[in-house]
This record gives sequence, C-alpha cells and structure tokens, in this order.
Amino acid sequence: MSTVTTSNKLSGLARTLIQERLLSEDEANAIQMQANSIKAPFITQLILSRKLTAKTVAETSAKAFGFPYFNLDAFNADYLPAKKIDAKLMQTNRVMALQVRNNLLFVAISDPTNLHALDSVQFQMGMALSPVVVEDDKLGRWIDKIIESNDVSMKSLDTNDDFDLGGDLTEQVEDEVQSQEVDDAPVVRFLNKMLIDAINMGASDLHFEPYEKFYRVRYRVDGILREITQPPLAIKEKLASRIKVISSMDISEKRIPQDGRMKLVLSKTRTIDFRVSTLPLINGEKIVMRILDPTSATLGIEALGYEVEQKEALLGAISRPYGLVLVTGPTGSGKTVSLYTCLNILNNPGVNIATAEDPCEIPLAGINQVNVNDKQGLTFAAALKSFLRQDPDIIMIGEIRDLETADMAIKAASTGHMVLSTLHTNDAPSTLTRLLNMGVAPFNIASAVSLITAQRLARRLCKSCKIPIDVPKEALLGVGFTEEDLDGSWQLYGPKEDGCEMCNNGYKGRVGIYQVMPITDAISRIIMKSGTAHDIADQAKLEGVKDLRQSGLLKVKQGLTSIEEVESCTNE
Repeated sequence: MSTVTTSNKLSGLARTLIQERLLSEDEANAIQMQANSIKAPFITQLILSRKLTAKTVAETSAKAFGFPYFNLDAFNADYLPAKKIDAKLMQTNRVMALQVRNNLLFVAISDPTNLHALDSVQFQMGMALSPVVVEDDKLGRWIDKIIESNDVSMKSLDTNDDFDLGGDLTEQVEDEVQSQEVDDAPVVRFLNKMLIDAINMGASDLHFEPYEKFYRVRYRVDGILREITQPPLAIKEKLASRIKVISSMDISEKRIPQDGRMKLVLSKTRTIDFRVSTLPLINGEKIVMRILDPTSATLGIEALGYEVEQKEALLGAISRPYGLVLVTGPTGSGKTVSLYTCLNILNNPGVNIATAEDPCEIPLAGINQVNVNDKQGLTFAAALKSFLRQDPDIIMIGEIRDLETADMAIKAASTGHMVLSTLHTNDAPSTLTRLLNMGVAPFNIASAVSLITAQRLARRLCKSCKIPIDVPKEALLGVGFTEEDLDGSWQLYGPKEDGCEMCNNGYKGRVGIYQVMPITDAISRIIMKSGTAHDIADQAKLEGVKDLRQSGLLKVKQGLTSIEEVESCTNE
C-alpha cells in the first residue's frame, strides 16, 4: 500500500529531492518518519541513511533554490564574525554565522527550506540574512567546535579559582554565595558571557544600567558607548549581588556607592583586572566595570602614537635624574597608559620606583605601588611624604588634586627625584597656570617642571575598509590645515558607512594625539612673570610645539583618523 498519504508531512528539502529524482517518495517518507521518531532534522537522518552524500544534497539544494554553495573545509576560524548566533539557536536550527558585511549577515545552512530557522536567527540578530548552502556533516562539526570553545571559556570562568576576590569572605557570605550560584546559574553564565564578549570586543568599560521598565548592558568600545543587550529586568538584583560578591563588596549595602576589584584568569599567561563601581539609582544599582588589561602598559612608546620629535622630547625628560613631568587630559584620554609606559621604560633593578594611585590600575613587577585611601588618611600627600623616607629615585603620583600634593611634588622634583603625575587640564600651557592658581610659587614651577604633555584619544580608521574622500579646500583650511599642507602629496580618508566585519562603523582601535611641551628658558621667564596660558602657548608655538589640533591634523594626513574625529576631540 502506498505511503502517499503522509507526503504532505515531508520537509521542503525532501520534496525538492523527490522532484530532482534523487529520492523516491517512499524513501523520503521513511526517512522523514525515522527523523520524527528521534526528533532529528530530515537532512541529518538522510545523511545517516547513506541514501545520498552530504555534498550531493548541498549542491542540489543550492542549485534548486539559487543560493551559493560553500565548502566549509576552506573556511578559516579566524574569520568568524564577532556577532555570533546564540549557541542553543545555532544547535537547534543548524545555522552558523559566516561573515558580516554592513547590515547583512551571511549564514551557513544545510537545509535552505528551513525558513523557521532563518526567521529565528534574523529575529535574534536584527540583521538581514544571506543564506549559503553547506554540507550538513561539516556544518555539524563546525557548530560543535564553536560551542565547545565557548564552553571552555565559560568553564574557565565558572570556577571560583578564576576570580581573585581581593580579600577573605566570611563563612556566612561564602555560604550565601554558594547557595546563590546553585539557584542562579543563568545569572552567572550571563555575567561570564558579558565579560568574555567585552574582552573579545576590546571594550574598556561595561555598564549595567537599571531603569523603570528595562535593564540594559552597554560596552564602551573605542571611546563610544554601544548598547549590547537588554536582559530581563528581574535579573538586576541577582546580577548586582553576583558582581558585588566577586568584587569583595558588601552585598547588603545598596544605599551608598561602593568600589571593588576583581581578577579574571583567562589563561596561564593572561590575567585581566576589573575595577568595579556601584552607584545607587532610583531604580536600582548601576554598575560600571573598567577593564584593566596589563598588556596595555607594555605596548611600548612606539604604539602610543607620539611623533618622532614628541617621543624624543618625552624620553629626554624622563631620563633626567630629577624634574616633574606632567601628563594632562580629560578622563579616558589614556593618561594612565602613558604614565605606565614611561614607568616600564624606567623600571630596572638599579632604581627604586614608588607610585601612589587611586586606585592602582595595573600591577607592575618591580614597582612599589600604593593604593590611596582618603578615609583612612592615606592621601596622595601622605603617601608622597612617606615615599621620601624610602630612598626613592622615581615617584609617580596618580593625580595632583590640591596645593599640599602639588607643593610636595615640586619639592621632590627639586631635590633629586624624577616625579611623574597627572592633572585634569585642557592643554599643556593651561597646566602651568592651573598650578599658579593652586598657589604654587612661580619660581618653584619654573625650576621643577621639565615637560608637560597633553593628550586625547581619537578613533583609528579601519585599515580594511577606510575609503578615500574629497573635501573642498575651503573646508580643509577652516579646520586648521595650511596652504602648505594642501600640496596634493597625501590622500584624505574617511570611515566606510556601517564599516566591515573587522571594525565598528569604520573605526577600529584608537590613536593618541599629543601636545608635548618642554619647559624652556623662555617659557620659564613667562612663568616667573605670572604670564597667562595664552602667553605660554604663543611662546610654545614659536618654539615649534604643535598644539592638539595640529597634531590631530597630522594624523589625518597620515591616514590614521578622520577630520570628524580630530574635530570632536580637539574642539576647544
């Protein structure tokens, strides 16, 4: 008796293979019934039955539906896009992300008639899909490989050994943590995924933000905040408790801000520190986690973006036996990385280096680092006073905030010590007037300060997709280029709209823009006369010191960044 009555239950792929005369209707129905009985896809059961090879099925369906065919043996795992499909969705629907171009996601699928799978992926990713047909057995192996690598990352995070809690927890809190982790495993997995994804994307900060009707997670990537996901609102309390526990905070205190720290061991050779801050809002606690990657302090001065003459001036200043070198700029401008880079250059067995920071961001072997704690009386000034009794050669002060700290730094620099520190000022000339306004004597500033560097971070154009652009000459002159600059010897570049799979909207990474101003005799005389920041800036310009805008435009000429970026970060 014929089984035609069941043919309406056949998958679209089965009907296609029947039409192509590669399967009989009876064979297709038998395979479909077997697949249904074990809750497996038709195509998987078909390959297992050995009626057809995976390659034959893929080539046939690609031709029948007009989709490209691709051999996954030729695919390199290094090109997997950052925007990955959820593991469960990938495994259930047998769909894998291959590549992202603008807002189009190329996905590998072995059964192109599985419209439910494609719709599910499109809904999750929020992108248009372009299916690519692949062999089912190879697709299965790739999906297993991706999920296994993700599981390894998760398992390495799920163990308590990976988190350095920075202090001993009481037995009561430990019991509470253990019970919470048993009950709230999804929260633990969610946090682990957020941390791993942030590190892989090169984020500098994670923001966990509760609102009245939703909860969101944002990453700061290349200086720009990007919304990553909106988890269920009900997760906010458990997630806050989890983060507080691993950061050695008081999980019962929700009314005042708290600061903490945690450590994540990714491998035997790589450890990532997180600086954690909580802030009570009207709808819950906002949590910001700053990613502190020790490798950023060992990049070397060449990687920071200093021009040749700027680098020579900075290296000359820090190699002197005494003097005060100041690094200035707003929060997030890379001052800490610049200071640590200088410390790495100076760090050798023949010198004694001490630092006072709030807090210590990157541990460095061979350097004596102190965490400032104002509540307990360990201020920058108190730490500096103690350093001077410890036979130091080089001192780094996280920030000069008051007259007492400024006076002590000046005196230390004048008595045979190299002192490095930071100030929050707009540019190098205004730093000197800021010290004068604090109450530091002009003579002390002129004699102790040897160099000031102001800096900003601009997003770097993606090397893979940046595009040449034309801008009218008048517009270029308006942003600060000179007639001599516009000699036709260089090409102006801009970001590609929507970027490529290697970048974020046409940008990838950041480059430093610097104003490096040595304190010359002429500038010292202006300081002694209590001159203004404009007077100092005019003299620096005469001596060939590039201001921030000029340094930024030089990066534009080199094709490293765009005019828009330079204008946004040097708009004074």
